[in-house]
Amino acid sequence: MFASWGSVVYRARFTVIGIMVALLLGSAAYGLGLEKHLSQSGWDDPGSESVAAAKLADGTFGRDTNSDVVALYTAPEGKTIEDPEFQAKVVENLERLAAEHPDKILKINGGYFKVGSAPQLASAADADKQHAIESIAIVGDNDTEVTANFRDVKDEFYIDGVDVQLAGLQPVSGALNDTMATDIRRMELLAIPAVGILLFFVFGGVVAAALPLIIGGLTVVGANGVVRLITNFTEVNSFVAPVVSLVGLGLAIDYGLFIVSRFREEMAEGYDTRSAVRRTVMTSGRTVVFSATMIVASLGGLLLFPQGFLKSVAYGAIATVGLAALTSVTILPAILGILGKRVDALSLDRFRQTKNTEEIEASIWGRLTRWVMRNPLKVTIPIVVGLLLLIVPLTGIKFGGINETYLPPDSSTRAAQEQFDEIFPNLRTEPVKLVVSDADNKALGQIIKEASGAPGLIERFTPEGAAKDGVVVLKAGLVDRNESKPTIDYLRAMDSPDGVQVLVGGTPAIEQDSIAALLDHLPTMVISVLVLTTLLMFLTFGSLVLPIKAALMSALGLGSTLGILTWIFIDGHGSEWLNFTPGPIMSPVLVLIIAIVYGLSTDYEVFLLSRMVEARAQGASTTESIRIGTAHTGRIITAAALILIVVTGAFGFSELVMMKYISYGMIAALVIDATLIRMFLVPATMKLLGDDCWWAPAWMKRIQEKTGLGEPILDNELMPTDVPELTPIGAVPPQRKLAAPPAPRKPEPLTEPIPLVTARALAAKMSEDDAKARRAQNEARRSATGRPARAPEEIEDTPPAEPQTTVLPQPAPPRPAPTQSRPAPPSRPAPRPRPAAPAPQPRPAAPAPGPATESRPIESWLAGLRSTSAAEPRPISSPAEPRPSASAPSLPTRSPRSVPAPDEQETPQSSPARPVPPIPSRRRAAEPSEPVNGGRRTNGTPANGAPANGAPPNGTPANGSRRRSVEEPPVDPDDASSGRHRADDGNAVSVSELIARQNRR
Repeated sequence: MFASWGSVVYRARFTVIGIMVALLLGSAAYGLGLEKHLSQSGWDDPGSESVAAAKLADGTFGRDTNSDVVALYTAPEGKTIEDPEFQAKVVENLERLAAEHPDKILKINGGYFKVGSAPQLASAADADKQHAIESIAIVGDNDTEVTANFRDVKDEFYIDGVDVQLAGLQPVSGALNDTMATDIRRMELLAIPAVGILLFFVFGGVVAAALPLIIGGLTVVGANGVVRLITNFTEVNSFVAPVVSLVGLGLAIDYGLFIVSRFREEMAEGYDTRSAVRRTVMTSGRTVVFSATMIVASLGGLLLFPQGFLKSVAYGAIATVGLAALTSVTILPAILGILGKRVDALSLDRFRQTKNTEEIEASIWGRLTRWVMRNPLKVTIPIVVGLLLLIVPLTGIKFGGINETYLPPDSSTRAAQEQFDEIFPNLRTEPVKLVVSDADNKALGQIIKEASGAPGLIERFTPEGAAKDGVVVLKAGLVDRNESKPTIDYLRAMDSPDGVQVLVGGTPAIEQDSIAALLDHLPTMVISVLVLTTLLMFLTFGSLVLPIKAALMSALGLGSTLGILTWIFIDGHGSEWLNFTPGPIMSPVLVLIIAIVYGLSTDYEVFLLSRMVEARAQGASTTESIRIGTAHTGRIITAAALILIVVTGAFGFSELVMMKYISYGMIAALVIDATLIRMFLVPATMKLLGDDCWWAPAWMKRIQEKTGLGEPILDNELMPTDVPELTPIGAVPPQRKLAAPPAPRKPEPLTEPIPLVTARALAAKMSEDDAKARRAQNEARRSATGRPARAPEEIEDTPPAEPQTTVLPQPAPPRPAPTQSRPAPPSRPAPRPRPAAPAPQPRPAAPAPGPATESRPIESWLAGLRSTSAAEPRPISSPAEPRPSASAPSLPTRSPRSVPAPDEQETPQSSPARPVPPIPSRRRAAEPSEPVNGGRRTNGTPANGAPANGAPPNGTPANGSRRRSVEEPPVDPDDASSGRHRADDGNAVSVSELIARQNRR
């Protein structure tokens, strides 16, 4: 599927770019002004008791607006709030706000100053008359409308010459939103240029570095349009905006990095642009799609939680990840298809070089992997122990809700809220509430008395106002809202009078219910994500062990990351340097960290294992697959992690603690995962597991094969199509491939003998360039020796100048030959002038055949390589006249006098001949009229048709089995029994020395 898609993208590359860019830019235009459509709600559990209490109270009395905006006024130095001039300025400002902005300001709730008909409270000023407050209600039926209206009139609250500070829910919420918007702008200004510089050093060129940035930018703007579309159907929290920028930019650039790197690698291997694009989509494109699927599965677990905040983040993140993968397999391959080798344009030679396979495996990553696999236990034990120690601080984790402490200590809004809480503790904006229904005065008094005994209260419960429709609201302030759980538990454990309903509500109860809902749904989310990702990884890799190992590795990295965050942000280590106040972490943010970190861990695991499985599908052993996969992905995974660290690091400068939490959490997770786990722990554990890494039950294997999602078989397309891939004799054959095997080739008739070959020669792959070079070398030799050039159709490939080692079979007593004969084809013309050779003399008899030197399995295997049926084992035929060569002079054939005496011969049974097979060569089938093997018949008959040593003309022994011809050096007639032979200079030498002399020539 991916191969076809790669071909389609290349053929229609201009169309693909035009359509996709138009769609993404249209989505970007639709997403303009997204922040106006985002909500501030979604932090609570809609099905909780506290939310039910809020709905009942709001439905009866209307929305509680007392905490919308609290203006804190401080008297000038040397004066009090009773100063007439001071009071006049404050009152005039508040009356003007209500008169000029009736669509924004709902009413003045009341306070210390007399403003219209608003109640005046003496408790709204401190004892020394230096501070006073006023409560203002903002128009809006939900948090989104209230936040937008407050943003429009926020600046109108400030008065020249008067110290005014704004506290309350809307100023705190507005400060959080404004800070997030500032963080996004900072990320765009700092992260994008830094990532561009990093990509330049990774690729060594401006064009290659710009491509991932283009994909990242298109992904982010396109995702904003998708989120804008989602806001038409459901509320989306404003926190989705930085998540879209963070995930979209970081992940899309990572995907672009993998795609561009693989394309340049394929081009460096010698493929043309079309093939490189197709192979890139087949490999890295496929991995990107499955990686995005894994991350979507991980983020999809957020949809299981009831909080709208997590659902909003899931919507935006899933849309962003999907667009990142889509653009990476559409726009980016199309651009690469247009650029081709120009992808390296505008580059520096020092950084531009793209390494091929051999250089990559010899790089530091290949050497590091070999060292790790040589010492798997020494690597695994220290890393696992160290990561477990980092998990220990996680035992002190604490959860809380969003409040002013998430702002930096020097924030004016936080300072106002803290000063208000300190001066007016009884008027805090986060009291715990009891919403009582159908209670008479006696029952109500009983409830107030029992509830006021709850721990952690700073005052007794008092009614907020008169009862209405049988509903009354009681409230009381807390000493510490972060320690509200015992208070909430006490109130909910009270026994209500008969017929009376008591609901515990208020901000502290909403936060505790949200935490409880998260903890209740967390196991379901973890189990579902683990099962889904394990299933997807199994369908991808065909192994059940690898997904389980990946889940354990990801859990180890995630636990250590959360331990580090707890040690920093809750225990407070380094808070002065990082400018934050230690405290409980928001539980929704923690769940978001878990989903993102687990998704990124799975992402890198998929890229690493995909390259290992690809190598194994091509026949590599487990050890080789680990080495190849780690060496090829080590540099890219490290670069991808650095890019994400740069992007998330820009959010580390945020003034929001929760953004720091996400930023530093991702940085810690990336450092641990991309280095300690992927580069050290994964290869070490896989080395310890060995071939068990690929285990899965047989029935699951069958399911995986039927789905067709296995790793594609990536053939070496640079090899000649007529050269089969060979496996050395005795070596383990390649592993079974997941994809269907190609259709068998049509068998061709065997027109020449199959040579015996060595394991070393069979393991070597002969490229087309090598074959052409050998042809040119042969022709050059012919020209140098004066031999006529052969026609192109007569040129046959010959192996390199390696010795064609032969072993002389021991002769056996002669036996009668059949009378059958046939004429031999005319011999090839002599390559150069030389004295006429004596006419071949018929030999008295062929030696008795020795034992066959080829077994049936080898014969069947060699026949399979030629796409022919395996023949019966055939013994080696009698020696034939050697073929003349331009590089070595012909040796005279052995005369009948060279046969040892019968009493000096060894029987074949006692000392069978063991021929050393020659190096194979790709040969062209001989024409019917052309003699084979340089002038001699392949069946052992000389070119002139005379039988050798009395054997039948067709070279077939008496028993009817055929034997191959073997070239032999001449035997010294004076020293035949000693096994020595006469060389050209007349000296008697050994067989090995004679062969060595021939090879040197």
